[in-house]
Amino acid sequence: MYTQALNQKDSGPQVAEDPERLARFEARVAAEDKVEPNDWMPEAYRRTLTRQISQHAHSEIVGMLPEGNWITRAPSLRRKAALLAKVQDEGGHGLYLYAAAETLGTSREELVEQLLNGKAKYSSIFNYPTLTWADIGAIGWLVDGAAIMNQIPLCRTSFGPYARAMIRICKEESFHQRQGYEIMLTLCRGTAEQKAMAQDALNRWWWPSLMMFGPPDAQSAHTDQSMRWKIKRFTNDALRQQFVDATVPQGHYLGLTFPDPKLRFDEATQHWQFGEIDWEEFRQVLAGNGPCNRERLEARRKAHDEGAWVRAAALAHAAKRKARLAAQRMAAE
Repeated sequence: MYTQALNQKDSGPQVAEDPERLARFEARVAAEDKVEPNDWMPEAYRRTLTRQISQHAHSEIVGMLPEGNWITRAPSLRRKAALLAKVQDEGGHGLYLYAAAETLGTSREELVEQLLNGKAKYSSIFNYPTLTWADIGAIGWLVDGAAIMNQIPLCRTSFGPYARAMIRICKEESFHQRQGYEIMLTLCRGTAEQKAMAQDALNRWWWPSLMMFGPPDAQSAHTDQSMRWKIKRFTNDALRQQFVDATVPQGHYLGLTFPDPKLRFDEATQHWQFGEIDWEEFRQVLAGNGPCNRERLEARRKAHDEGAWVRAAALAHAAKRKARLAAQRMAAE
């Protein structure tokens, strides 16, 4: 989802790379060859990918929480089943992405620990509360819509395992976006109270959705390097503009009003112009001061602790299976 992952500072020592190897690597990337885990790569490339993919995975896992909160309160059996399937999809996305990140040399346990101790970031959008059923529609329409804008170019990212994981993820996210828009459409065609609920959800989720693409290009520390290495294909601002251009007509079709008095269509550029984003809010939420930051991390820590016995049982089963197979091989010899 989550261009924000590229805007954290690099950690670890800076490595002086072999100029010839680096030149061959950059020529290969420029030629659109995929980089695979066993290939040589610059350490900065490895660190950037590990950070981005793991934080993308964290976002998928934490992103299960706002919607999971509504599974038992969905207004019908059909809505309940669809939402349950969506939350399960997000868990699967996290697993695909953790697996891709592991190929870069960092274990899943270490990546999860970075999330639980607050060292790693996840998308700021998941630190906002889901107050009504309309929020589930707004998340599907806006949040997953923004995710698709971010993620479709990642199907062509230069690192092979990441690109391949994104193909399935994007197909499922597209379904999630349609599901959310259909919820909003149903509400907007319902009673006055239901439409008001949809409008309230749009009012609260619009600006955080625009923040999902990360800070303006001028403030994005890693964009130039990531574009050159084809980790990213578009800048934050370009993706944000694509999202606005696609989403505003959808909102107008619903009969909703966007919470931006400066929103207007520019005939000269053929783009929707929008007002200034509150980047201080963005920074505060990323720093851990959002409405639900503590709640989200506490929920993840609780789930991790309560699942310790499952991990222990899986490891014990794997050890017994390995020993049994080794004994069978010895007997066969």
